[in-house]
Amino acid sequence: MKLHVWINSSSIFVCAVNALAHHVLNKDLRDIVGDFRGFYRQLTSDGQLRWIGPEKGVVHLATAALLNAVWDLWAKQEGKPLWKLLVDMDPRELLSCIDFRYITDVLTEEEAYEILQKGQVGKKEREGQMLMHGYPAYTTSCAWLGYSDDTLKQLCTEALKDGWTRFKVKVGADLQDDIRRCRLIRNMIGPEKTLMMDANQRWDVPEAVEWMSKLAEFKPLWIEEPTSPDDILGHAAISEALVPLGIGIATGEQCHNRVIFKQLLQAKALQFLQIDSCRLGSVNENLSVLLMAKKFEIPVCPHAGGVGLCELVQHLIMFDFISISASLENRMCEYVNHLHEHFRYPVVIKKASYMPPKDAGYSTEMKEESVKKHQYPHGEVWKKLLAAQEN
Repeated sequence: MKLHVWINSSSIFVCAVNALAHHVLNKDLRDIVGDFRGFYRQLTSDGQLRWIGPEKGVVHLATAALLNAVWDLWAKQEGKPLWKLLVDMDPRELLSCIDFRYITDVLTEEEAYEILQKGQVGKKEREGQMLMHGYPAYTTSCAWLGYSDDTLKQLCTEALKDGWTRFKVKVGADLQDDIRRCRLIRNMIGPEKTLMMDANQRWDVPEAVEWMSKLAEFKPLWIEEPTSPDDILGHAAISEALVPLGIGIATGEQCHNRVIFKQLLQAKALQFLQIDSCRLGSVNENLSVLLMAKKFEIPVCPHAGGVGLCELVQHLIMFDFISISASLENRMCEYVNHLHEHFRYPVVIKKASYMPPKDAGYSTEMKEESVKKHQYPHGEVWKKLLAAQEN
């Protein structure tokens, strides 16, 4: 007799959302956004849920879901895509959405205001630049671990034909295999194109330094998530060892709040900061991280992929360029070319760049058919999976 146990993370996540729902039910949108900082703190300071883990874990993901929904609604009510809603905001109104608690030792509200004021200069020109050319992207779709050499060659060839100039390869399972695969990719894309590497947290600190020293010959711009995402001092040690080799450290997709980003910046533990549109406490918290990154002059290169992450984070990075960073140097946004068909307003990629969304909202809305089909446990997809397990 076989016993099959299904653990569905989505069902746990839904429970957390329901636990926070009373904060938004029967509330007026204007009352929420009129004191968005206070509302953010209300959600992240719930006494019982905070005991489970303050601003991290599934509760913080649920907070992000609720707040992202509010931002989507606000942008739709204003008839603007989210990036445009943010760009058009008065600096003081924008700052009123941010909770500066825990980060004032690095960034005060007045410092943030000065950054936004400076960002007003040339803002219209940068907005026009985005509308015409889009935001540069890089592809992660060519070189996943486990791909055969033939598949890797085929995908790289197709990407090059489509105009991609920035490529990321997964590494960390086997050093000799990594050397072979990286040599293959570098030979295909040539020396002038950008190559990044991603270890997905596989290594201890000394192992990361040793491994990447062997891969340095392929001139990677960065190594992403070389070790535990919680190990700030470990990242700092890896950074100190690898930067002289021309390899930067990129991390952030698993950083669960602005405090971790603050400490990574303070410790000089990263050279590329990777925000995630759903891991942090929605747009509100991402705004604070974008502003801290600007103060430290660290380029933001968002994490994307999965289901909807590309759709969401494109808004944040366009706002960052237009209103905060005013620079595209060493900046790019991740792109993965799957699962966009489930969204009503999927990303538009032209010439390896994200084109600014034009539809009102945060591009979060999924097609009703896709939601119904994948709903746990009664959707068609789950019914088939569960039936297969029973057999």
